[in-house]
Amino acid sequence: MDDMSDLKSYLTERCQYVDSWLDRLIPSVETAPVTIHKAMRHSVFAGGKRLRPILCLAAAEACGGSMEGAAAAACAVECLHTYSLIHDDLPSMDNDDFRRGVPTCHKVFGDGIAVLAGDSLQALAFEMVVKTPITTRYHAGDLVHELALTAGSLHLVGGQVADLEGEGKKLPLEALRFIHENKTAALLTTSLKLGGMSANATAEQMTALRDFGMATGLAFQIIDDILDVTQTSEKLGKSAGKDLASEKSTYPALIGLQASRDEAHRLTQVAHDALSVFGAQGERLRELADYLLARDY
Repeated sequence: MDDMSDLKSYLTERCQYVDSWLDRLIPSVETAPVTIHKAMRHSVFAGGKRLRPILCLAAAEACGGSMEGAAAAACAVECLHTYSLIHDDLPSMDNDDFRRGVPTCHKVFGDGIAVLAGDSLQALAFEMVVKTPITTRYHAGDLVHELALTAGSLHLVGGQVADLEGEGKKLPLEALRFIHENKTAALLTTSLKLGGMSANATAEQMTALRDFGMATGLAFQIIDDILDVTQTSEKLGKSAGKDLASEKSTYPALIGLQASRDEAHRLTQVAHDALSVFGAQGERLRELADYLLARDY
């Protein structure tokens, strides 16, 4: 089996593992009130790469931990991520009709239920993360603090605010980087850090995971910006060309496609360098960074 086939098998197995946990932890569609649980499950199980939970699991294993120990945290970041997508897609935000290849939550259930489905998934993320077994260095409060800080106005919400306020403007590159760091890279980094916490990571390992996460997260978003102008909606599973239509500043719009690709490559090398502390145990994280750089959807 070649390296790419091995990675694809790894990603498929980890997706299935995360989905099995999510299915157990999210209320069933028979649970009252059924509408909200149908809406939550519609968005969570619409597909998606499960990038953040997979990175959480991989970080745990790089630090000597296990998938089982990181599973609740992995599900928590997926629920938080899905909540952010539901709200981002609302007419008052990015106004998108498709996500992960299916109609967005508000298109199926209406704006009100979509807002509440997002709210419910955000709350559920905190219920999930405290199921992570405690270690000698980290307890439930540490994981909750990490997740809450990322979810709030200093990162995820703050990045979305800056994104909304930047529409129709040609932003300086540092302002665009601020949006990407907080709207995208922060949650990806937290996914890695929660995985590390579940494995009782050392301070040195946590710093490495943070640096790897920020560089990989920025590269990931730059590739997203590139794909928005080079791929079809069918390929992406969401509306292509949305950034241009919304007059958003992106890396391709500000510095061009080739310079954007070069920057994504540079950041991926930064991510690789950050993993030196892990030696061979960081190989899977290196492969994931390369995979995200080379993706075409």
